[in-house]
Amino acid sequence: MRKFNIRKVLDGLTAVSSSSSASSSSQQQQSGNRESDIPETLQSEHFQLCKTVRHGFPYQPSALAFDPVQKILAIGTQTGALRLFGRPGVECYCQHDSEAAVIQLQFLINEGALVSALADDTLHLWNLRQKRPAILHSLKFNRERQRSTQKQTEKEAGIRLDKWITFCHLPFQSKWLYVGTERGNIHIVNVESFTLSGYVIMWNKAIELSSKSHPGPVVHISDNPMDEGKLLIGYESGTVVLWDLKSKKADYRYTHDEAIHSVAWHHEGKQFICSHSDGTLTIWNIKSPAKPLQTITPHGKQLKDGKKPEPCKPILKVEYKTARAGEPFIILSGGLSYDTVGRRPCLTVMHGKSTAVLEMDYSIVDFLTLCETPYPNDFQEPYAVVVLLEKDLVVIDLAQNGYPIFENPYPLNIHESPVTCCEYFADCPADLIPALYSVGARQKRQGYSKKEWPISGGNWGSVTQSYPEIIITGHADGSIKFWDASAITLQVLYKLKTAKVFEKSRSKDDRPNTDIVDEDPYAIQIISWCLESRMLCIAGVSAHVIIYRFSKQEVTTEVIPMLEVRLLYEINDIDSPDGEQAPPLPTPGTGSNPQSIAPQSHPSTSSSSSDGLRDNVPCLKIKSSPLKQSAGYQIELVIQLVWVSGEPPQQITSLAVNSAYGLVVFGNCNGTAMVDYLQKTVLLNLGTIELYGSNDPYRREPRSPRKSRQPSGGLCDINEGTTVPEDRCKSPTSDQHTRSPRSGSPNNSDDDDQKMNNFIEKVKTKGRKFSKMVANDIDIFYFSAKMSRKLSLPTELKPDLDVRDNSFSRSRSSSVTSIDKESREAISALHFCETFTRKADTSPSPCLWVGTTLGTVLVIVLNLPPGGEQRLSQPVIVSPSGTILRLKGAILRMAFLDTTGSLVPPAREPWREHNVSEDKDEKDKSKKRRPVSVSPSSSSQEISENQYAVICSEKQAKVISLPSQNCIHKQNITETSFVLRGDIVALSNSSCLACFCANGHIMTFSLPSLRPLLDVYYLPLTNMRIARTFCFTNNGQASYLVSPTEIQRITYSQETCENLQEMLGELFTPVETPEAPNRGFFKGLFGGGAQSLDREELFGESASGKASRSLAQHIPGPGGIEGVKGSASGVIGELARARIALDERGQKLGELDERTAAMLSSADSFSKHAHEMMMKYKDKKWYQF
Repeated sequence: MRKFNIRKVLDGLTAVSSSSSASSSSQQQQSGNRESDIPETLQSEHFQLCKTVRHGFPYQPSALAFDPVQKILAIGTQTGALRLFGRPGVECYCQHDSEAAVIQLQFLINEGALVSALADDTLHLWNLRQKRPAILHSLKFNRERQRSTQKQTEKEAGIRLDKWITFCHLPFQSKWLYVGTERGNIHIVNVESFTLSGYVIMWNKAIELSSKSHPGPVVHISDNPMDEGKLLIGYESGTVVLWDLKSKKADYRYTHDEAIHSVAWHHEGKQFICSHSDGTLTIWNIKSPAKPLQTITPHGKQLKDGKKPEPCKPILKVEYKTARAGEPFIILSGGLSYDTVGRRPCLTVMHGKSTAVLEMDYSIVDFLTLCETPYPNDFQEPYAVVVLLEKDLVVIDLAQNGYPIFENPYPLNIHESPVTCCEYFADCPADLIPALYSVGARQKRQGYSKKEWPISGGNWGSVTQSYPEIIITGHADGSIKFWDASAITLQVLYKLKTAKVFEKSRSKDDRPNTDIVDEDPYAIQIISWCLESRMLCIAGVSAHVIIYRFSKQEVTTEVIPMLEVRLLYEINDIDSPDGEQAPPLPTPGTGSNPQSIAPQSHPSTSSSSSDGLRDNVPCLKIKSSPLKQSAGYQIELVIQLVWVSGEPPQQITSLAVNSAYGLVVFGNCNGTAMVDYLQKTVLLNLGTIELYGSNDPYRREPRSPRKSRQPSGGLCDINEGTTVPEDRCKSPTSDQHTRSPRSGSPNNSDDDDQKMNNFIEKVKTKGRKFSKMVANDIDIFYFSAKMSRKLSLPTELKPDLDVRDNSFSRSRSSSVTSIDKESREAISALHFCETFTRKADTSPSPCLWVGTTLGTVLVIVLNLPPGGEQRLSQPVIVSPSGTILRLKGAILRMAFLDTTGSLVPPAREPWREHNVSEDKDEKDKSKKRRPVSVSPSSSSQEISENQYAVICSEKQAKVISLPSQNCIHKQNITETSFVLRGDIVALSNSSCLACFCANGHIMTFSLPSLRPLLDVYYLPLTNMRIARTFCFTNNGQASYLVSPTEIQRITYSQETCENLQEMLGELFTPVETPEAPNRGFFKGLFGGGAQSLDREELFGESASGKASRSLAQHIPGPGGIEGVKGSASGVIGELARARIALDERGQKLGELDERTAAMLSSADSFSKHAHEMMMKYKDKKWYQF
């Protein structure tokens, strides 16, 4: 018998360990050397952050102006924003620093300038002759000292007083701006120097001396079209004054009982019209101040016996426009009768004896009539009306019968339904935008005006980007819009309505009780899009997933293919020692053959179990009738999560689709499910903990399932090996809808029933709160470092958080008990790829990488059948790889690099038309259809080459070498905040990681070394809208929803920033001012024409003196020459500055040459005269002088 020598055993173990450590260190060194050979071309100088353009409707509009010569429209908002519109594609966004509301805008017509009046008592002069308008001058008014005791008390109490500036008027071709105030006084501003004149019209001199009451704020100022020396002043109380500027006194005073809202002149200057608060219009003759010439109640009911009509709502604005041929136009807003309850806001057009009432979808903010001439003393010839609504811009054609509207070419309908998610794709396939445009052109509405869009000023930029860009927006009503975002413009391409596949309830009472949200059950949450194959997959708020295939042919689907998935998993409390054993894996049965599972057209399961709980019921009901699908995106498969034993399905938190594999995968806080959309089968349906197998780092033990719950299957334990039988790799979907529902005890007490009812109500309440959070874009949230730490912890370790915070951390749970007691590890990232799944792999293979909210990355291997017919008949085998990677914080994004540092794209197949005839399909099958494609980089790799996995979480990023799974680079992105969005993008023939943090920082890192390249404080997270819609894309582009109605695009590429000035359009273009109307011989002879006024003589400093310095403060703006020179950037700007400097130097040298020549000439002349005088007096004696 041999002796056992323990020393030899120990020596052997030591030798093995030393050799293994040496080999591992050598492998790491080799991989490190290999990694260091990867060239990184991106440097810090390649990055610069700047805003590019803003698209959409101006949020909360408040003011409107139009330049009739330049044909430019300006809109001001309540947040101090300024949007300028020219021809389609020419837009500009500006912002006042104070962010005070814009109360009025005035163009300096055909001068390339604009005056804005703000609610903070400031006037600003904007220079529009540059591509990015800037403020030339500002004037800050100090509130007048004459205040009543009540207003002084309000001021001392901290209550904000009304705006000081109430109305502004700038006559055509004048440099003197009239400014009316709330105290009833009128000041005059020189717009060239932006200084106040000493000429002031005081309210107490304008009204009757016998009047004992204040006339109120100034609501209107305008000069007589035929006499510039007469100024018409309207006061809110109902008094109108015709003021003589030369004599500085009132010629006439017109008094009415009702308050005045607006005043408008007839072009002949003999009549004017006023709109009042009782819904009446009064027409006055200027020489008959005693009573109005005519009183009109456009919408009042004419009573018998000569009584006055019933009062109506106030007419907020009226305009009086004349035409050479035909009756004048009286256009007004408001004035509806009080008994028209529920009627929409209206614009009324009165033309002769006809009255047209045009209903609007939203409240009217302001309107303007577009006329052929800018001169107020000529026939106006109106041709259109621009109506600014609360959420829309409408232009009405006045020249056609029925007053049709113009088709709006601007992207102002982004908010047609609230935006709930957004994705941005740059450098798209060249044929994608034309394909979407061709199917979207069939969706255009008819009945628009046939004339061209009347707002046609400005010119397009000289440089455009060479790559196509697409923005996709998902909306609360279930619609999806595709936008062409190329060349910093935005144009809608195609609109997809996902809700049409579901049955719609006619009223709230008819709504099924399975809804988990009260509002917007079809809202889009996540969009996954394959650009090459055009496969589209969306996840909705009602826990539904729809897969779409693009087709240019119209089809009718008799039965909509559908799958229902039960996705619920429970765990024992971590501190519970009495946990039951895990449920057994399913045994092979009748459901092993995927072909035996027929897709359902509508749910056939019962809506409740024997104990009254909802079970096996989806949230939405699919239409059972045939569905006609137009060309474009057509439904391939509908997947719905169902209620399980009274618990509603959880919101879907991640989604991915792969066209080459024919698979779609989605996950939530319960687990993940994988579906083969070609065979219409469920391949995987597991709880998150089941993905770990026995390697769960949190030691969570499965609890025995309820009787109604189907056993989870699809994966064997990670330690059982890598080969899995076919029947054990699929979830038993054949009996998914026919299992017996949960059986409860028939002798339940009343207390138990009451508790269960209370539980269901709590579930519904939680779902409603989340729905309102998705649809409402006004709620503002502030996230701090403390909240970041809360969101990164397991749920049972967190303190009580608001539902909105839970939804933000992607652990949306509508069950009270699950929030409080269970650890919800949600699936936060999914990525299909072809890479090395295990350390021992020698070649890449198809797989799925799964990231969770607890920072874990799991890898699932996909065994795909060959392409062609075998792909439709043989099952896809799914097995675990055993690979588990860990990061700090929830996983956000994953990508892969090859040995050159280039991004490895997922496998995909090119698009082909599926709706073709059988003969043609068979004929072209060999040409078009091919087996599953692998990425070029991975297929051409040798066995010795490896890949690099780039993983980004809320806290850090790692680069992991494959197949060794060594972490070669790690970067802690943030410690005190967390990453909201991280994307691995391509830029300048390289790639980088771009991150947007909750603390407002935008950062980029090189790949694979994760060197910081850019760190700029840009935008703090103030609400969920920004977090939900912010996205990076290739070529240094990014976008987000800056307001509920606007998309802001930014760039972090230095090259784009340099070319931006040339890409932007020009607002101002040199245009000759139309000639003034001809006065005619007799009018010129007898003085019947318009009379001009020398305003400089009246308002200049020599005549009126200086204004009080305490009244207003002049502030030079950054838009002057020095500001323009200082702010210009880029190569073109540098060349322009150099050219200007050379021109100035040359000019100065030329002036110096001229002066030198003049001095030489003068010297010659002096010398000549001196010589002549010398010769003259040469021979004379002194006494001869």
